[in-house]
Amino acid sequence: MTTLNITGRENIVQPALYIPNRLSIAAGKALHKLLDNKVCYLVDPSFKPAKSILHYAESKGVHIEYFDFRHTTSRAVREQILDQLERGNNVVFVPGALTKSKGCLTDIPAPFLRELGSLHISPVPVFLGHYGDTLLTLFCEEDDNCRQELCIMQQLSPGPQIGERMLSAWMQKGSELYSAHPLLCSSLTTALVKSMAAHPNVKVTDGMTGQELPYFKVLGVSMAVAKKLKELEQRRIGVILPPGPGGIIATLACMLAGVTPVIINYASSGQAFESTVRQAGLTRFITARKFMQKLPTFAWPDREKLILVEDMLSGLSKATLVKHALMAKMMPAAVMCKLFNTDAHKNNDEAIMLFTSGSSGEPKGVALSHRMLLCNVAQCINRLVLAEEERFLGSLPIFHSFGLTVTMLLPLLCGFPICSYPNPTDARTLCELIKKYSLTLVCSTPTFARSMLRRADESSFRSVHYFIVGAEKLPPDVEDEFKKRCSVQLLEGYGLTEASPVCCVNLPMPEREPGLSFYIPSIVRGSIGAVFPGLAVRITDPDDDTRELPISERGMIWLKGSNIFTGYVGKEDMNSEIFSKGWFKTGDLGHMDLNGFIYLGGRLSRFSKVGGEMVPHEGVEQAICKALELHPADDGLQIAVTGVSDKQKGEALVLLSALPQHRRSSMEKESLSQIREALIAANIPNLYAPKYIVPVESIPVLPTGKLDLRACKLLAEEALHN
Repeated sequence: MTTLNITGRENIVQPALYIPNRLSIAAGKALHKLLDNKVCYLVDPSFKPAKSILHYAESKGVHIEYFDFRHTTSRAVREQILDQLERGNNVVFVPGALTKSKGCLTDIPAPFLRELGSLHISPVPVFLGHYGDTLLTLFCEEDDNCRQELCIMQQLSPGPQIGERMLSAWMQKGSELYSAHPLLCSSLTTALVKSMAAHPNVKVTDGMTGQELPYFKVLGVSMAVAKKLKELEQRRIGVILPPGPGGIIATLACMLAGVTPVIINYASSGQAFESTVRQAGLTRFITARKFMQKLPTFAWPDREKLILVEDMLSGLSKATLVKHALMAKMMPAAVMCKLFNTDAHKNNDEAIMLFTSGSSGEPKGVALSHRMLLCNVAQCINRLVLAEEERFLGSLPIFHSFGLTVTMLLPLLCGFPICSYPNPTDARTLCELIKKYSLTLVCSTPTFARSMLRRADESSFRSVHYFIVGAEKLPPDVEDEFKKRCSVQLLEGYGLTEASPVCCVNLPMPEREPGLSFYIPSIVRGSIGAVFPGLAVRITDPDDDTRELPISERGMIWLKGSNIFTGYVGKEDMNSEIFSKGWFKTGDLGHMDLNGFIYLGGRLSRFSKVGGEMVPHEGVEQAICKALELHPADDGLQIAVTGVSDKQKGEALVLLSALPQHRRSSMEKESLSQIREALIAANIPNLYAPKYIVPVESIPVLPTGKLDLRACKLLAEEALHN
């Protein structure tokens, strides 16, 4: 049965213009009473509200003021509204039916929000959210078994950009309500046990060997291993394993033992690994002998610190393993949870620890809490339309937050099969696995996706519902080629380890429903997607954190929500700089449109302030690549731009180049001149031209394929200092 909770009565102003983000029949009736039955509905006939709302208005004798959005001037609509306000009626804009994707923040498309600014009437925002009691329905569409939250918010102050301020108000209220959901106070460990017990025969497939392990066996082995780990009395244990059954078992076993698994980046340098060990206080590590043999150059800890999976399993009798497998298959989940006291750690307690890539310095520890991970999985589910036959490809490493949350935790918590493979760069095998197992959800990076495209045919991705890419900008040519050759739409998203990680993603556009004139897009080229429910966005001046900008203006992106972390482990000084009143400073520049889509403008660390102007390194790199006819995706990274201090202009741009024509220092002036002329010919400001060229053997990149910003800057500084 639907229940309706009402808050914000103190914000009611009469008469006034009320703008709800959506309106159900229950909320419409409640709002009518709250406004003392002095209500006039504002309706566009081409954006018709639900019949139930119109019938209710007719039964109550509510006057409906019609206007044609596309053919009526703003001045005429303003006069209609003012006339009703002067009569003492509250005007309620009623959103109509439209085509949209699941989990939208609002049912009002951007053109209507944009029109608000030209009315010059300060509205009262109203937020209506529907909430269920599972991860699947935490933020849901209206149905018969949800809780509706109707919130009357403070009237917006007069001024420009009403639409932007309205969207900001809805986002913040939505984030507040999402975060207040009791489900997020629970335990991720408990949720995993209950889901795996509810789907005992769903399989985790090892893509290398073809071996299939049903959930009940994965859970059973995890419980047996957990009892052994508990004897070690460790607070945290390092996990050095690839995605797959071993990685899942090690992670889950740690959590069942009440230990925080710290997922180690085995592609990192020895220095980064030592830093991770020191910061996390690690003395024991779980890995596998076979995996160690595949990484002979990794800075492995001393043998006495290693817990080898093979040895641990061989130390368990067959009877013990069978007993725990039967427990997992037949014992009620609640009893298993009680046996392992899975609720001992929940809510804001740390569940899993990851470390950032360290592209701009030392890796930083991020303690992902039970609340954060449950929240982000719910946010993903609340936006994706997942069918019963979904099958996930698990090829991203679990030390990568996307690999951990989206391709491991999400399917485990929903009961979907996983096909794992430890090497995300082995494009040929990945294409074969997708085809062989009819996988439907694939996550990758644009670079890895391009490699897969080279080895794919028109039927390789026929089963795929979602092919999501992130971690780097999606080149338009890769997107176009996937569509042309494989009929696959690449879906660009955005996330941060600090956000558990997913914040927004483009989604396939649902079919336009017949008879509906308006829609809210679910995919916009050039964007990183619409922001997730439960997440609020704030934009500030890049040079002044205290100066808030309208969300439609480019600036520093700040985030707030339950999926956002509370600070880096042991970095109190840094934390005070990146948090302000609960908002997290991402370090990314960008803006948002009125449909909730975010457009990135680059990392602040990838800008230089030259002569008082912010110059984007990536923009300069793209212009130089075009001028020199370079193709990084095909030929590898050959140039990179960084910044160094400069007495004259504050900072100067430095071009690191691995190109043969830039190897001789004697040719630097001539090369710089040629680059400058090419940029001018392309209408690129002279300010964007590099001041120096530094020849290098190769451009520094991290194992993940990202540019190593710190190493690039050091190379430039060392070369120019000498």
